Amino acid sequence: MAMIVVLGAGVSGHTAASYLQKSLGKEHQITVVSPTSTYQWIPSNIWVGVGRMKAEEIKFDLVPLYKKWGIRFLKAKAINFFPEGDTNSATGFVEVEYTSEEKKGIKERVPYDFLINATGPKLNFAATEGLEPGKGNIASVCTFSHATEAWELFQKKLDRMKAGEKQTFVIGTGHPTATCQGAAFEYILNVDFEIKRRGLQKFAEVIWITNEYELGDFGMGGAFIKKGGFVTNTKLFAESYFVERNITWIKRAGVKKIDDHKIYYENLEGEYKEQSYDFAMLIPGFSGHGFNAFDKMGNQITDKLFASNGLMKVDADYTPKLFEDWSVEDWPQTYQNPSYPNIFAPGISFAPPHSISKPMISKNGTPIFATAPRTGMPSGVMGKITAENIVSWIKTGSPVMKHRASMGRMGAACIVSAGYGMRKGTAATMTVSPVVPDWHKFPEWGRDLNTTMGEPGLAGHWLKWLMHYMFLYKAKGKPFWWLIPE
Repeated sequence: MAMIVVLGAGVSGHTAASYLQKSLGKEHQITVVSPTSTYQWIPSNIWVGVGRMKAEEIKFDLVPLYKKWGIRFLKAKAINFFPEGDTNSATGFVEVEYTSEEKKGIKERVPYDFLINATGPKLNFAATEGLEPGKGNIASVCTFSHATEAWELFQKKLDRMKAGEKQTFVIGTGHPTATCQGAAFEYILNVDFEIKRRGLQKFAEVIWITNEYELGDFGMGGAFIKKGGFVTNTKLFAESYFVERNITWIKRAGVKKIDDHKIYYENLEGEYKEQSYDFAMLIPGFSGHGFNAFDKMGNQITDKLFASNGLMKVDADYTPKLFEDWSVEDWPQTYQNPSYPNIFAPGISFAPPHSISKPMISKNGTPIFATAPRTGMPSGVMGKITAENIVSWIKTGSPVMKHRASMGRMGAACIVSAGYGMRKGTAATMTVSPVVPDWHKFPEWGRDLNTTMGEPGLAGHWLKWLMHYMFLYKAKGKPFWWLIPE
């Protein structure tokens, strides 16, 4: 009997656990370790953050599902990795600390034959001075609880505007190298929609602040897209959305500090500037969780498993190169750690070999650019192929990784809602293929223009709604869930 341990129950982790259970049943031991037993459909946090959905509509408890499936669930967080075991055990194990009330603080060693590190990123709010969601006028939509707090704060600002008081909303990235611009972009459009729906726009100033060199970069270097039969770019696509809504923007900005009423940032020109605000939702920087790793004798080997940012090393080419020399071949395909091939890290848990957007440094030496995104659809695909490779390894006894999912070969779809309702909702629907531009295969555009396109409209909003219910159905393991693609 093989022992498979999955750390994390988000998109990658829960997807991997689902496919492992489907293929292996109860013949092998599957253990999921997560500090929370709640699964949340993160894309819908945006709607929670503007009061259009309640947190209960985007989350559910995993314990009953895992019990039904025969998956062992530990409400705990990983602390240390022992890939070689120790002097008392030849089997690798991970040390965890329980977060459940009945066992809180108790540590346990969880042995494994295969380990999937799908812990995702640490939301590194502390990397930006003063960026603390729920404090003062600062909000976040990174979790369902944050999004609930964001809606509570937003309501207070709406009440102030109803009383005739002008309010400034600043939304975007809160760290010089933050990622997830897409989530912030979607949130600012929804905030703007809700303000205008109430007829309060004359009391509101809405500002986008971003570390992107140009709008529409989204951490993937932007894209050329087909729209209405013409080729345009995501810069114009994003700018048109803002111009149409009278949203202003600050780009090439690395936020360094925030207090209750001002955001302090540096731009690529090396200038230090300030922006006043009454409501701020800024995406934090991401990092690893600070795990340590030890060999059989107890010597620290953290650098074998993790990069300097704390994210796990996988089958990528981490050789330092000039931006012009990077290629899609540098990106991982199986998400295996090179030192310990029975350890995998799909989703945001793996350390990308390089950024997709061109690294930019201010005149003061501060890196200000978007980190590569790995959320949503790519994370689900990575979780699935990781499970499929482990299942094949167990059933055949051969460690041949037949299933691959390089972001340099993988396409992705993104739907950004910009309103809500059957008739008044709208969305920007965009597909890119591949996620990492392949300038060798597509020398003119970097991507396949037959499958890279963008369209705004009501139909995209309906599709966004459908995806909300469809993917929660899939996550809940309802009948024939596996027929729904990642």
